[in-house]
Formats: sequence, structure tokens, C-alpha cells
Amino acid sequence: MTNNIFETVRIGRHELPHRLVMAPMTRSRARCSLVDEVTAEYYEQRAGAALIITEGTQPSPRGQGYIDTPGIHSAEQIAAWRKVTDAVHAKGGVIFQQLMHTGRIGHPYLYADGGLPEAPSAVASGMQLFTADQGLLDHPEPRELELDDIARLIDEYTRAARNSIEAGFDGVELHGANGYLIHQFLSGNTNRRTDAYGGPVENRIRFAVELVQSVADAIGADRLGIRVSPGNTYNNMAEEDSAELYAALTEALAPYGLAYIHVLETSRRDITEQIRRDWPTAVILNPAEKPLEEAGGHASALLEAGLADAVSYARLWLANPDAHRRVRAGAPLNQDDPDSYYGGDHRGYTDYPALAD
Repeated sequence: MTNNIFETVRIGRHELPHRLVMAPMTRSRARCSLVDEVTAEYYEQRAGAALIITEGTQPSPRGQGYIDTPGIHSAEQIAAWRKVTDAVHAKGGVIFQQLMHTGRIGHPYLYADGGLPEAPSAVASGMQLFTADQGLLDHPEPRELELDDIARLIDEYTRAARNSIEAGFDGVELHGANGYLIHQFLSGNTNRRTDAYGGPVENRIRFAVELVQSVADAIGADRLGIRVSPGNTYNNMAEEDSAELYAALTEALAPYGLAYIHVLETSRRDITEQIRRDWPTAVILNPAEKPLEEAGGHASALLEAGLADAVSYARLWLANPDAHRRVRAGAPLNQDDPDSYYGGDHRGYTDYPALAD
């Protein structure tokens, strides 16, 4: 049933040995926005994934939206991530870094200057930031980006992508999903601009397209992917024209020849099918998660239906550092512990046993 999972697949410049991808997962264990030796161990343990996509990593200090998330905008951060990529490559793995600017999902608590988060429009999220010392803090109304700010953000992302390559990553994924900055430009409820970046669909996709062009020029399109989540309401998003929006975005991005598009699927299978029809390179599908024990059969069925070239999972890899081996052998799976998802130490992070243990 799962034989098709273990066929090779080309994604960008890499021929991958199977089709089970490790999806990005925020783990909030990067003190002072620096990853450490335990993070290197965590990713090294999972180097058997066809492709690892890291946790969301802020391209600039203002891009941070949660406590203890890593950055890739300083020399110290580059050196810290190099230990991660070296460890993964030593085990034969392929690893992309996800760049995530959270936009309005930010808070002055996180910034050295105590300033406001920045976003396409001054529309508060209605969400809250968790802190260890002050409890939950309401997100403020963000500062609306000026045109010069948009150009600066594209430069920040592009520098961060170059930093990722310097740190040894095989490529970069732009996080355009889940209600973060790129998604905030795409959706009409968070983008109320009246200039060239707001209003009709062709304007709302402009930031994403210009960003992709800049990063692709900097590091190579075959080292770049983008993640989208059509119809996703997470972080109080509300797309009223999802089908038109993602058809336009797919059409605009297709000529760049990116390594892949990564679709986080919520309720819009019709849009997944449209993207699959229109996208010229690899499609990675991150489906709504089933019980862990169903992951292998579910992934196989999606591949058999032709909906994707590879399937990504989060909880499966979180709890099973050797998930590919377990799925192939039909072996029992470790169950994940939600209490240890965010923050803490090695417990619930690097202590999930592999089959050999």
C-alpha cells in the first residue's frame, strides 16, 4: 500500500529518496533567537526525512512573533545554524530553512526598541502573545507599511535567504501561509491598502511575487519553495476570494520555476486540485493531520490520486525521528505529547525513541 511513498522524487536540484517530508514546526526552544546543540541533535535525528523544512525563522528582528523563535539575520545566528546543517548533512539529509515574518502577529514585548509590529494595514489580529513572565498580551494594532518599508522588507528577506545558504541550508521556503506577513498581503481582511499592493487580486499578490523574484535571483529558483494555505482562517484570516486569489498567485509564480509549492490544506481540496493542475514543478501537500497510525496509508492515497509529489507531516516527525522507517516497516508509532510542543528542554524534543532503541 505504501510502496509509492518510497519512490524517488526530484525537488529542485535534489533527487530525494522517498516522499515523506518533515513539515515546519515552531518549537520555541531558541533562547535569545539562537539555536543550540540540542536543536542540532533534534534535526540530525530526523535527517532520514526526504526533506526537512525547519521551524519558522525570522528574517529580521521585527519579524519575530513568538518567544524563543530563531532568527537568521546575524552572524551569530548563521554560525549557530551551521551546526544544524552540518549535523543533518553528515547523516545524508536535505534541509530547507523556512523564513517567517509574522507581520501583525507580533508584539512590542519581543522587540528591543519596544516598537509596534508592522503589517500591510493597521488591522489588529485580535490574538494574543504568550509570555513566561507577563502572561497573555493582546496584540496591538500594527503600523501600516509605507512603500519604502515594503522595499526594505524584500531586502531583509533576500539577505536572510543568502544567510541561510551561508549557514549551509540546501534551500529556503517562504512562509506565505497561516496568517503571517505574506498571507496578510494576500487576504482582503488584512490588506486594506489602496495603492499598488492592495485592492484587486493582482495587487494583493504583488508583494509575494516581487519577494519570490528577489529571493530567486539571490539564491536560485531551484533552491526556493513557497508555502500557502488557501482558505485557512488561522490567526483570524478571512479570504473571500480564495479560488481567484490562488489561481492568480499560481499563474504569476509558475514562470519562476521554483523547487516546489507547499500547500497546507484546510478545507479547500478544489484549490489543491487547481494548484496541482497549474503548477509546473513539485507540489508538497501538507494535509489535515489524521491519527498518526493512518499517516502512511493517507500519504500513499494522496500520491496515488496524483494530488502531490510528496506529502509533509508535522506530528508524525515530531514524535518519530525515524518516521520513514516505521511507515515502511508498518511498525508502531510513538504518540506525540502536546504538553512539550513549545519551550522546555530535551524532553518531548530529542528523547522520542527510534526503532533501534
